[in-house]
Amino acid sequence: MGFDDLRSILLTERETGKLVQVSPDIFDRTHAEIAALLKKVYAIEDPLSDEARALIEETIAMKETMHELFSIRSRKILALTLMHAEGNYYDREEVKRMLPAERTMFEQIAADLAACQGALLKNEKQPLVAVPAPVASHPAAALTIATPTDTSDDDWESAYELASTEAGGAGEPFPEFPKPAPEVPALMPHYLLVRVRADMDSFMGIDGRTYTLTRGDIVTLPERNAAVLSDRGIVMPILLPSCK
Repeated sequence: MGFDDLRSILLTERETGKLVQVSPDIFDRTHAEIAALLKKVYAIEDPLSDEARALIEETIAMKETMHELFSIRSRKILALTLMHAEGNYYDREEVKRMLPAERTMFEQIAADLAACQGALLKNEKQPLVAVPAPVASHPAAALTIATPTDTSDDDWESAYELASTEAGGAGEPFPEFPKPAPEVPALMPHYLLVRVRADMDSFMGIDGRTYTLTRGDIVTLPERNAAVLSDRGIVMPILLPSCK
């Protein structure tokens, strides 16, 4: 699924008020193309090169197009769901054009609307459904490293040691973060925490984001970008205490 093909489908979806018949694997193929583009980006030695920038921009364009296609189709499906719930006429051929995940969404929303109508309009008693409590944020996620006024390396290291002690407690290991399932491919780059040692003009990272670095900043950068800038003496990696 190339960008031109995806863009053509999006334009067709925009121009009509009804769902367009698309390939059932359109989103899977798009994800596969994005993964292939990212693989090319990672294979380039210099992630700041024009070649890498062009591939990153193509990746971003494909993601944005895919998201817009999903948004337009979802709004059409929601409109169909409302017409169905209100007992109005709707084209059942459009339901046949839904992707499996879209059909599931349509049926679930229709069922929820019917239940809500029963509770509010027909005074039907509905069983209470427990809402899961929000998951508390990980304590280590609140780690904040204060940047000293004097940004010399010695002062920075002292500030970092102090922050580590306050976050984890003296002599206490940091709690272990949950790790993602190994079978899920990582399409996004790994990030590193770095301290900026010199000002640098804005540049695009391999994650598609634009970064502007100022001396003394503490930022996270894609690992590939951080490695190149570290070799050039622009940033200094910050190694957090290992979890045990």
